[in-house]
Amino acid sequence: MYQLNHHQLVNSHPSHRPRLALTLGDPAGIGTEVILKTIADPAVSQNCNLTVVGNRDLLLKTYQQLNLSENLANPNHLQIIDVPVDREIASQILIGTGNAASGAASFAYMECAIAQTLAGEFDGIVTGPIAKSAWKAAGYHYPGQTELLAQKSGVDRFGMLFVARSPHTGWTLRTLLATTHIPLRQVADTLTPQLLTKKLDLLVECLEQDLGLENARIAIAGLNPHSGEQGQLGHEEQDWLIPWLEQERQKHPNLQLDGPIPPDTMWVKPGQAWYGNSPVQNPADAYLALYHDQGLIPVKLMAFDRAVNTSIGLPFVRTSPDHGTAFDIAGQGIADATSMKAAIQLATELVSQRLRVTLAR
Repeated sequence: MYQLNHHQLVNSHPSHRPRLALTLGDPAGIGTEVILKTIADPAVSQNCNLTVVGNRDLLLKTYQQLNLSENLANPNHLQIIDVPVDREIASQILIGTGNAASGAASFAYMECAIAQTLAGEFDGIVTGPIAKSAWKAAGYHYPGQTELLAQKSGVDRFGMLFVARSPHTGWTLRTLLATTHIPLRQVADTLTPQLLTKKLDLLVECLEQDLGLENARIAIAGLNPHSGEQGQLGHEEQDWLIPWLEQERQKHPNLQLDGPIPPDTMWVKPGQAWYGNSPVQNPADAYLALYHDQGLIPVKLMAFDRAVNTSIGLPFVRTSPDHGTAFDIAGQGIADATSMKAAIQLATELVSQRLRVTLAR
């Protein structure tokens, strides 16, 4: 079904460089552009082997139309798994406009990358941005790529961790979301002690096994303003969040679990550690936010152009740039590839760490 260009991939072994599948994302967005810009930087593939999963013709079309050959990798020189796109569907893909055709193409790229990775051809996947509305228009009803990855991998215990390294201080921000792509009005009902235990355990495992951080300090957000103000501004903290946190402290005596921290002040220390414009004592190793915007507004405020989304709990590494399809600037040659480069770098580091852990056992 899929054509593997260039040499066949070798079997996984700790002595090999991480083998990463790089999906194009929605072909109507900036995915093809940022990928060609990213691979043009020789430092990106210095420590890993990259294979683009997408459509060769679309890559060539982007390469020729942008006319930025000095800043773009030539698709003819890349290792590509050419995922066939029906001619009629391909004719309906319009740069700058996400639709059912672009959604069908991006879904096909993901399906191919996941299948190849589960078959052992790759150690991890770096995904280009997709449009959830385009997936829905194509008949694929998933909240996002993370949920598709989890379903195809057969896991129900997974999470979205956002990682960014400050260009100002070198400090690393790590933020896990307890809930992700659900309406705000459903957040309070979705959050439970059982859910938070699952997410915290995932975070601790990731910190220890993938990032090599033992005895971590983790900051956990409250749900309500002022963390409920002792029940005056919401009852969730008093009813179950504080008791749950006390139980987790007893279960993890080697960890420092701070919280529940008022959501408006939890991000002060990370901001100081990120920008280095005032002294900060002991910023946390990771932050657990209870819902999407509570965690991602500060992440994107500090690190919009370099944050990386990594899916934890999967049997393989998956990272993605923390930006969308940017249909409004697609095809203009002005997209920033910084986050895609960071996503590949993080995936390389995570795979290498997993291989070291496997070798040490």
